[in-house]
Amino acid sequence: MDVSGGSGQPRSGNDEPAEPRAHPTVPAADPTGSAERGPGETSGQTPDEPGRAAPTGKPDPDTGGEGDTDARPKPPSDSRRAPDPSVPTEPSAPTEPSDTSEPSAPQGPAEPREPAAGPRHAAHHTGTDTPRHRTEAHTDGTGGPGRPPQRRPEPGGGLLMGRPFGVPVYVAPSWFLVAVLITWVFGGQLDRVLPELGAARYLVSLFFAIAFYASVLVHELAHTVAALRFKLPVRRIQLQFFGGVSEIEKEAETPGREFVLAFVGPLLSLVLSGVFYAALLPVEPDSVPGVLLAGLMVSNLIVAAFNLLPGLPLDGGRMLRAVVWKLTGKPMSGTIAAAWVGRALAIAVLIGLPLLTQSLGSDAADDVGMDTVMDALLAAILAAIIWTGAGNSLRMARLREHLPELRARALTRRAVPVQADTPLSEALRRANASGARALVVVDADGTPASLVREAAIVGVPEHRRPWVPVSTLAQDLTDGMRVSAELSGEELLDALRANPATEYLVVEETGEIYGVLSAADVERAFVKAMARPS
Repeated sequence: MDVSGGSGQPRSGNDEPAEPRAHPTVPAADPTGSAERGPGETSGQTPDEPGRAAPTGKPDPDTGGEGDTDARPKPPSDSRRAPDPSVPTEPSAPTEPSDTSEPSAPQGPAEPREPAAGPRHAAHHTGTDTPRHRTEAHTDGTGGPGRPPQRRPEPGGGLLMGRPFGVPVYVAPSWFLVAVLITWVFGGQLDRVLPELGAARYLVSLFFAIAFYASVLVHELAHTVAALRFKLPVRRIQLQFFGGVSEIEKEAETPGREFVLAFVGPLLSLVLSGVFYAALLPVEPDSVPGVLLAGLMVSNLIVAAFNLLPGLPLDGGRMLRAVVWKLTGKPMSGTIAAAWVGRALAIAVLIGLPLLTQSLGSDAADDVGMDTVMDALLAAILAAIIWTGAGNSLRMARLREHLPELRARALTRRAVPVQADTPLSEALRRANASGARALVVVDADGTPASLVREAAIVGVPEHRRPWVPVSTLAQDLTDGMRVSAELSGEELLDALRANPATEYLVVEETGEIYGVLSAADVERAFVKAMARPS
């Protein structure tokens, strides 16, 4: 559950980005040089919350400025000439030290801050009767606050076979490999039992492979139906090389539900094994139907027994987790216990499976060598899957434990709305004056249109910024780049993962701009949360 915003994967290592990947930001230094004043405070004003869009006056339509009367200067013919001193300049983005007296920008984004406590309306009160400016994130009926949620993109994962109970079922490409393997192995067995079939035995073997994976699908559908019964969303079912998996997106709320959710799969496999046994009774054992029914009965019995082994990521491991959770009252304790049992089980499979099959196998010298190699290979693959699955279960448990700490409202940067033709130098000056660290480009009606990219600001030389409009550095807002300030945890990561970007516009439920969320800030907060002990 691949997660962190723009990259889609959590970044390991230390919390600060390396120099080549530094994420420069709109300068947030206080022009007065006061180190004591907060980022949202200016002289004679009430501090704004860190994520709230900074209030501004009505922009002048001719200049894009805020009451400015001078027209925007034209670029000089000689690029070496210093910019016109009448043009307002801004603190530089992260560059080499300058001799100017203007404050310099911070080297990279500051750490995310919690919003100030207290009533929301107090953040904009200035003690006057002048109505405050309010910018709202209108979406023109294409999504956003107050609009119907967009349909989630298809998860993919192979060939789509159908949607039982509304859940997509995919067959992974690896299934075709195991289908060929089963056809070859079962065909060899049929040649000894029913030699009269000839080459047709491979068609019978292929039918067996398909019927066996249909039984696996029934096993996974049992998990899916139970999850939907408990109001847990199921992303997809995927049939893979070593069986199937139901991707349930949320944890069960109680240990009892967790136990039921895990147990129904092996239970259905046992039921199928009994059904095939009952169907086998009136059938001739040495016939094609008899061999097929016997094979399906045994295979489903093996699936049920294997999945009942008490170690994650198997169903029996989830049942053990539910029991420990019930006894201790701590789901994390159950996960740790079941995961370590799963790792012990992986070692037991690696060593014990070849020994068991060798003791039950043929004594012929020609058979022992090949069978031993195949058994050892199979045991190694199964052990690796169990060991890796147990480790992933531990990591996912830690992730779910710390995810609630990721809140869009706490990670959002304060933003300043500017018009498209506003010079970059003027936009940065306003951001500094308001203690903001992001720029939102709005139209004449105050509707957000795009976000100014941090990386693009650094790419503009300081002496060119008075002649570069912010619109040339902005990325147009799409529906997926608007996120609610109320998002947190898995919902926040899902929203960012579904629409990868470097910055997102954060809005209130009323449509008002709250600020800009940087994927880099979410990534750093995610790494910090995962590094914190459970």
